[in-house]
Amino acid sequence: MTTTVDIDVHHDADNHRYEASVVVHGETRVVGVLRYERVDGVVTVPSTVVVPEYRGCGVAAALTAHVLDDVRAEHLLIRPECWYVAQWLDRHPEFADVVWSPDADQGTMG
Repeated sequence: MTTTVDIDVHHDADNHRYEASVVVHGETRVVGVLRYERVDGVVTVPSTVVVPEYRGCGVAAALTAHVLDDVRAEHLLIRPECWYVAQWLDRHPEFADVVWSPDADQGTMG
């Protein structure tokens, strides 16, 4: 599927993940998940998974943008272990200020 879909992103803090869902035939369906770990003000993202038929529809981008907005709002840093999130950050230098670096003891922002 390469069409545009309406994506709703929900933060499931209890399970350390963000879920992207769409409505299909009147039913809400989770089509993407971004997992994370939060330790000492750093949010590590090990993986982003999108259901195959929804790849290319902006699901992973919506998940990534949502987590980064939350990271910035909470004055945290992000450590992208997920290849997709790392590539997304390369294309969006406006988020460089919230990217964790192993070269510096950055701690939390603020």
